Amino acid sequence: MGLCVNMRWQQGSAGAFRAGVGALLLGLSLAQSIPPQAACRAALAQQSLPENQYHETAEGDSGGFLSAFVQSFLNTVQPNPFPKDLVLNVVQDMNQVLSNQDLAKEALVYEVGFLVCAAIGILYIVLMPIVGFFLACCRCCGNCGGKMYQKQTSSIHCRRRSLYWSAFITTVIILAGNICMFRSNQGLKVTVDETAEEISNTLENINIFLSAVPQEVYHVVNESYKTIQEVTRNLDTIGPKLGKEIQEQFAGPLEPALSSVRLLDEDTENTGVQVNKLNSSLAQLQSSVDRLQANVTAIRNRINQTFSNPNCVGCQNLLPELQKLDTLDMTITFPSLNELQSAVDEVVKVNLTSKIEEVEDYFDSIPQRVTNGTEDVVQNSKQLLDNIEAQISQIAGDLPLPALNDISTTLDGLQRDIDRLTPQVEKGERIRWGVCVALCCLVLLVVVCNLLGLVLGPLGLSPNKDPTKRSGTADCAGTFFMMGAGFSFLFSWLFMILVLVLFLVGGNVYTLVCRPWNNGQLLQLIDTPGLIPGLNLSASLGLKSEISISDIYRDCVANKPLWTTLHLNELIDLEDLLNVSKYTDQIEQFFESTDIPLSSFTLLSPEVKNQLSSFSDKTKDLDSVDITQQLNNITRINLNTTADKLDLLATFQSNDGVKKELQNQARDLRQIQADIETTIIPQMEKLNSTIAGLRSIAEKINGTVGEVLSNVGAAQDFLNTNTTQIVKTESRKFVDCQLGYFIVYADWANLTITLHLGRCGPVADVVDSAERLLCLNLVESLNAFWFSLGWCMIFFIPSIIFSIKLAKYYRKMKYSDVFEENLHMHSIPRAQMKFT
Repeated sequence: MGLCVNMRWQQGSAGAFRAGVGALLLGLSLAQSIPPQAACRAALAQQSLPENQYHETAEGDSGGFLSAFVQSFLNTVQPNPFPKDLVLNVVQDMNQVLSNQDLAKEALVYEVGFLVCAAIGILYIVLMPIVGFFLACCRCCGNCGGKMYQKQTSSIHCRRRSLYWSAFITTVIILAGNICMFRSNQGLKVTVDETAEEISNTLENINIFLSAVPQEVYHVVNESYKTIQEVTRNLDTIGPKLGKEIQEQFAGPLEPALSSVRLLDEDTENTGVQVNKLNSSLAQLQSSVDRLQANVTAIRNRINQTFSNPNCVGCQNLLPELQKLDTLDMTITFPSLNELQSAVDEVVKVNLTSKIEEVEDYFDSIPQRVTNGTEDVVQNSKQLLDNIEAQISQIAGDLPLPALNDISTTLDGLQRDIDRLTPQVEKGERIRWGVCVALCCLVLLVVVCNLLGLVLGPLGLSPNKDPTKRSGTADCAGTFFMMGAGFSFLFSWLFMILVLVLFLVGGNVYTLVCRPWNNGQLLQLIDTPGLIPGLNLSASLGLKSEISISDIYRDCVANKPLWTTLHLNELIDLEDLLNVSKYTDQIEQFFESTDIPLSSFTLLSPEVKNQLSSFSDKTKDLDSVDITQQLNNITRINLNTTADKLDLLATFQSNDGVKKELQNQARDLRQIQADIETTIIPQMEKLNSTIAGLRSIAEKINGTVGEVLSNVGAAQDFLNTNTTQIVKTESRKFVDCQLGYFIVYADWANLTITLHLGRCGPVADVVDSAERLLCLNLVESLNAFWFSLGWCMIFFIPSIIFSIKLAKYYRKMKYSDVFEENLHMHSIPRAQMKFT
């Protein structure tokens, strides 16, 4: 007889377990979700891709507010769209530009705006020194304002003021242009000074990106190792994990059965204790009763002898009282107690405690039995996990990661060249900056001369004074005006040469490089097949579809991953790499040959059930009414009444001997009655208490035995019908749990590779940084410089005119001329003097 669990794995449950663990290794091939299992620990949280720290690049704003003016001017000069076909023809064959008249004509037509501006510049360069030369000669001959005579008229003051403010406005405009020259020159210097660092930061950023891509790939692969290691650990502990789940399922029906058996064992032990206690009390009471019976019999015999004495007067009247002593019922019998004792002994022999311990030991051994039964299949599964690990690792091998190393090597060489040339560039930049500062100062010299003339002129001029008597301050003002005009003639044509050269260079760079770069046409030009020999990204990457630099840049601006940008789905079958379904047949074969036998147990044998039923019947048949009645009979005995009658009888006796005997006998009866009250009655009360306790336990045992038989029967039926299904279900839960780990990883890996790995925003930043460096910084600053310088040169022309004319209003004249407002001399002709 024994309490145990019928846990034999049927062939059907073993097959389910095999299929389940087979599905465990097919996790990467499944796309459906699995309902969460309470027994399954949450899948490992996959770590996000590491964040890369890139160097910040400066924004380009060196051109300042002039950028809009320069760009508007250049867009007006060159309104034509980007000549893609013309550039392609020129690039493909540089020699045909001169020989092919149509191509040369097309280039000239495209550059007509620049040619017109260049013609104007050349005209300026040619005419300015010629005009200056002839003007100087003319003035030396006393003409063209060279004569130191100023005719005084009524409008002279108005003309002077008009010329003054015209010269002032022109000077301010030139000063503004000169300030822009200084600023653009300084901006160009700052840009060139920062160029080496910016290029280094840009190259470092692209190197960081190139090195980050393999790290991200290996990060994804390493996360698969963690998942495989987790599944491997679970397979190593399949006994404790799966066994525990089986135990928990069995614990539901078994726990009530075991609890009721434990309770029955306790009640049986308590019943045995109460039965032994009752036997002891009965034996003690019976001994006291037997002694009481002997004492009563002895006194009765003595009383009987006394009553037989002829000298006893009236003794015959108490013979009925003497007969009551013969009818005292002191019998104590408890026949059902022996039967209960026998039943208790039979249950104790079963040793329910040891049987419970056997069941618990076997129950605790389930994990080890599962471990022993799955040892071979776990080992084979681990080998397949190694194959899966190698397959997932192939992702890194299929990606063109070595090409990134080649690019990094090229960039490192470029960085070394930049470091080598940086000192020479800085030296040349210092020279350029000094030359441009000198040019700015020369222009400033003209501005200063004009400003000095504008300041000193009004300070030293007395409007009503004779022109020959003007002050030295006013004369200095006129001299400064003439100096400004002279410097303008002297340097303006040379400055215009520089403006023309920088205009043609910077303007064409803007229209042919920066503007198409900004609107994407330059990248489209680079994408033209054959333009750059050997540049075919699709062929280089082995792609079926066409991929262009423009497409890559557009995707990188949106910070898309490399999977989308480079169409890596054409190179790598990610679904195949993350699919291990080809191992299904091998896994099924492993588990088809695996069985986990567990020995069978019966919770309660028929013999034990019969003994428990008999025990329950015996406790139910326990009858305490008879013994209670017997005890009540003893309780009702009252020998004091008989003793009182004997004392009364003794008073009527004349024979002293008889009287004394009767008194002694009455005293003995009172002693026996006192013994009953002090000894027998407490023992009977104790016996009654023991009987009540036994009766209470007996009533409880009836319910406990019924509960044991009911619970054990239900548990036995549950195990007989559900053990196979429980093993099958828990095995499936265990396998689904492991499957969940792979599904979580597969989804994460697919999402990471296709949406996050190698986000190429830094590549677009590099291109944008190059554009900012070249166009927004260098070209814009350069264009701002020539635009400011050309601005000054253009306004040199009115400045020269206004300065020369205004100088005569301040310079001291050699010949006087007086104008009187109310004097009319029509009748007298004025003498005409001719100066030769």
